[in-house]
Amino acid sequence: MTKIFTLLLAATVFLLPGGCKKESHSFGTIKAPANLTLNVAVSGSNTANPNGDGSGNVTITASSEGALSYKIDFGDGRSAMVPEGMVTHRFATPGTNTYTVTVNAIGTGGAISTISRQVTVFVNFQIPTAIIDALTGGTSKVWVTDNGASGHFGVGPANEFSPIWYSAAPNTREACAYDDEITFTKNPNNTISMSIDNRGSSFSIGAATTFYGFSGGDGCYAINTGGTRLLAFADATSASTPAVSTRIQFTVPGNGIINFGTGGTTYEILAITSNTLHLRNIGVDGNSWYQKLKVR
Repeated sequence: MTKIFTLLLAATVFLLPGGCKKESHSFGTIKAPANLTLNVAVSGSNTANPNGDGSGNVTITASSEGALSYKIDFGDGRSAMVPEGMVTHRFATPGTNTYTVTVNAIGTGGAISTISRQVTVFVNFQIPTAIIDALTGGTSKVWVTDNGASGHFGVGPANEFSPIWYSAAPNTREACAYDDEITFTKNPNNTISMSIDNRGSSFSIGAATTFYGFSGGDGCYAINTGGTRLLAFADATSASTPAVSTRIQFTVPGNGIINFGTGGTTYEILAITSNTLHLRNIGVDGNSWYQKLKVR
């Protein structure tokens, strides 16, 4: 009898108003941004120089009603999330080239409005002949990790230009960091392309694995090296000096990987000879990473 009374009491409490109330959540109205506009302004553009002053700088401005953020694809293999819809982007491929800039305005619930516009940009930068000859031999050269050299893999703070935190001793890194073949090829218009045979996997630091679509710590991953990629050269944007660097950098389209991944896509050439290459880049962790290559 006592059990029956207890069950009836519990049922009464359950049925009383407020005894059990289902919570509800609202995510707001799913609404795509309205009246999306896009403006592109090439630096130094005028009647005499309609495609700009040669710096490659383009100011991109998107605006709309109801956008929470903007994703801008610059059309040169790079993109960025821009919360306020305005950014200045530097195109780096020498000569006059046309790009399609695409903006995705992201609204509530992830609803997207899209707009695109073409922009033609003149970049007055020529890769130094010495760099072209050393990288390609005038045609094509295959490079590999200089695993016998001290500091062939290293890391330091972003404001330094040597691996002061860690400098790998010869032949101490993972095998997948040593078997990649990197080919630099000179094109007819004095640009340089790069292709990589990574034998199926490349090394990535743990901080960058998600950048390449994986998860985990330092290790070897089946990273896509992206086929043949046209490199975009420019004067270095770091605070290096001629005492520690050639002051020339290049950007690798796509995921930017060469022989090991840091999540960085722009590499400064610290030193180069006909047989050796010393590179520096800034990884997704904000540190400066170093790698040394040699001709195969």
